Amino acid sequence: MAQTLAVIGTGYVGLVSGVCFAEHGNTVWCMDVDQDKIERLRRGESPIYEPGLEPLLQRNLHEGRLIFTEDLRQAIHHATVVFLCLPTPPDQDGSADIHYVLDTARAIAEIVAHDGIDRLRILVNRSTVPVGTTEQVQTLVRQVAPSADIRVASNPEFMSEGNAVQQTLNPDRVVVGSSDPDVITVLRELYQPFVDDYDRPLLVMDDKSAEVTKYAANAFLALRISFMNELSRYCESVGADIELVRTGISLDPRIGRTYLHPGIGFGGSCLPKDIRALVRSAHQVGMSLQLVEATANINAEQLHRFVERIRHRFGGSLARRRFAVWGLAFKPNTDDVRESPAHKLISALLADGATITAYDPEAMDTTRRVLGDRIEYARDMYSALDGADALIVATEWAEFRMPDWDNIKSRLQENVIFDGRNLWHPNMMQVLGFEYHSIGRRSVFPGV
Repeated sequence: MAQTLAVIGTGYVGLVSGVCFAEHGNTVWCMDVDQDKIERLRRGESPIYEPGLEPLLQRNLHEGRLIFTEDLRQAIHHATVVFLCLPTPPDQDGSADIHYVLDTARAIAEIVAHDGIDRLRILVNRSTVPVGTTEQVQTLVRQVAPSADIRVASNPEFMSEGNAVQQTLNPDRVVVGSSDPDVITVLRELYQPFVDDYDRPLLVMDDKSAEVTKYAANAFLALRISFMNELSRYCESVGADIELVRTGISLDPRIGRTYLHPGIGFGGSCLPKDIRALVRSAHQVGMSLQLVEATANINAEQLHRFVERIRHRFGGSLARRRFAVWGLAFKPNTDDVRESPAHKLISALLADGATITAYDPEAMDTTRRVLGDRIEYARDMYSALDGADALIVATEWAEFRMPDWDNIKSRLQENVIFDGRNLWHPNMMQVLGFEYHSIGRRSVFPGV
């Protein structure tokens, strides 16, 4: 049966979750303090780029299943299940800052207590939070509203930017962290259209296990990337090809094919932040997660090493050198530039005196808000090349994979490419007449 829900926070997780809940027939009140964002959403404009999101947003808005408000009280009064989809940014020591979650939970409890709402309210924490946060929120709401029936559960998201809509509508699994039979019953009913008993199960566990599950999943995905990046260095040293090695191991069903692509490192709003938070959380209980710490270190070293290769190619200094950078988002199919390796790469090149002209299909505006006029922005992928000493590929957008090679040659000062995402094969690039440097494979030079 369709339910009335509230989603607090219309960032990436909140907006995708709210739209997908509405798509399955629920009425969803989405609340945010950013009035400009709320006005855009009311017009059917998505503030983020995510394939498939805006059409669903517009359809459910038109059907009346999505309502956007900046009034927390209004959202709470209409909903029985309230999802907290709030930011948990890293603190100075790397730990997750959960004050948005706690402050919002307190505000909700105060509204429930003040307005005398006596029916069951379930606060579902969908944000990525340290272990023990659900318990902390439950204690807080009991203190603020001791006579109110407010239950708290954990329901971590596992969406990946660029595929978030499909992954939310057709999840691999849904994790519910609660030991409360009433809460479990309500959430089972809510998620019934999303899951099945065969290959998309709903997993019920205690709240602490659910919280750890989220961090463990992200840490393991990051570990796979860092493993391949570390192995790529070894392949370069011994003359092996990391792409052949990747294929050879990925066909083993025990390993699988995902998150095994070498590159210049992982970024985004989740993996770097969550690794730091997990490491810090372990330190707080007196232990060290050595493998997780190594994962973060390898990720940082991979980007540094790539910059050093560029610097070495140009005689140890990049002063007065111009580079074209293709890709600014941390991954394709998103405009998200949080912790983007491309941005870190650009900052390192700028610090060494280089000039940058960049292009990205979706992340130009989000980059301007971060880098401003420190770099130049091209109108298309080819005009970024004009007068550049080399092309650097930082994000593996599909439109970069089959370019006009003659056009590239006519615009570059030299036919030099640094491919941080292994888009092309070295043998092909050599035949085409390029000096080509990639990840975990031999560099090739024209006529050699």
